[in-house]
Amino acid sequence: MADWAWVTYTVLEVLIAVACCLGNVLVVCAVAVGIHDCLREPTFCFLVSLAAADFLVGAAAVPLAILLDGWVNLTSHQCLFLSCVILVLTEASVLSLLAIAIDRYLRLHMPFRYKAIVTQRRTLLAMSVCWILSFLLGFTPLLGWHNLSAAGTNTSSALPSSSQCTFLSVITLPFMVYFNFLGCIMAPLLVMTFLYVVIFWSLHKRLKNSCPQAQAMLLREKKLACSLALVLTLFAFCWIPLHLMNCLLLFQGPEAVTRGALYTGILLSHANSAVNPVVYACRIPKIQKAYGQIWKHLALKLNCFTRNESIQQAITSD
Repeated sequence: MADWAWVTYTVLEVLIAVACCLGNVLVVCAVAVGIHDCLREPTFCFLVSLAAADFLVGAAAVPLAILLDGWVNLTSHQCLFLSCVILVLTEASVLSLLAIAIDRYLRLHMPFRYKAIVTQRRTLLAMSVCWILSFLLGFTPLLGWHNLSAAGTNTSSALPSSSQCTFLSVITLPFMVYFNFLGCIMAPLLVMTFLYVVIFWSLHKRLKNSCPQAQAMLLREKKLACSLALVLTLFAFCWIPLHLMNCLLLFQGPEAVTRGALYTGILLSHANSAVNPVVYACRIPKIQKAYGQIWKHLALKLNCFTRNESIQQAITSD
């Protein structure tokens, strides 16, 4: 990649990382402080889990993506471990989205038993399971499915004991395509797509046959389901191109994908974590209201701080 292209890529990655961190901290604050009562609602708990994963994309995955492009000298096992961290965060996002879809399905199809089944304790347990599974699936390459040559065979794909670290020098393309893409991303995405189709079909039928009071509640459910389905759609739109390029690299070789296209796919996948807070602000009224409360509180604090400084300067000058 030309110097100017690399500088552009790095600047965009830094901007995405800052947006990820600031936006998703705001989401967590909105749910935990601005609308703290919503922490009792499973959907918002899973949104916090998704926001945490998106924050870590900005705080960890993006810096690692820049470093794991041949810019640091690491041992092969250090390189493999850091590469797996990126996989963990992707899987945490997928499983949080899956938990949200299952929660909305249960809420719609088991309305009378929902609160008894989906308790706060079980919600926290489900969040814990999502993150534990993310670590197990993300660190699978450490168990042996990697490019490190243990016995001296396949030396062309082995990383020297201390050399420049790149993601695909330690993570195999068959792992990325067959296990990570098809098994850990596409399979949950298909399940979520099916759940949302069932949800919208059920809502459509119920809206036709319900009284005006029930329709108001169903319309709120439909609006929230639309917002969450949009988050899912954006995830698929941002992540699938990169994985399709991995498929091309596996089946057709390095010439099938240009370096510029690959970096564009990486940027798009990272940008997904920065876009989610904007979707919440535009589409979910409770979070939108909480954003407004937080900004208003910060403005008042800033105003008080500025006023106090002015008073102190006036006293000093006298």
